[in-house]
Amino acid sequence: QVQLVESGGGLVQAGGSLRLSCTFSGGLFTAYAVSWFRQAPGKERDVVAVSNYAGESTYYADFEKDRFTISRDHTKNTVYLQMSNLSPEDTAVYLCAAKSTFDRYPPQGASEYPYWGQGTQVTVSS
Repeated sequence: QVQLVESGGGLVQAGGSLRLSCTFSGGLFTAYAVSWFRQAPGKERDVVAVSNYAGESTYYADFEKDRFTISRDHTKNTVYLQMSNLSPEDTAVYLCAAKSTFDRYPPQGASEYPYWGQGTQVTVSS
């Protein structure tokens, strides 16, 4: 059974940086797309970035342009989300999700992903 464990969240001041980690286990990591989503209170779960099975990255939202970077380490079965120049609007629970697919452009809808981590809270103070 695939399991995902996020870490790296916390409280940071506006303008600061955080690096989130998503550690994958229970399957063949190189056969899975892994995506980062975020969900703020009362809002929908939105995709942040996707890393396909080969480690190629796709970003979907303007809010993260030039501020967030997704990367993938196949030696550690881990996907990272480096976030910089954070603002209070980035406050949310950040979750990683996995889907077994060899699509070069994996889906961005949350309902497409069967495996989820428990999430890590990111709080940005002004």
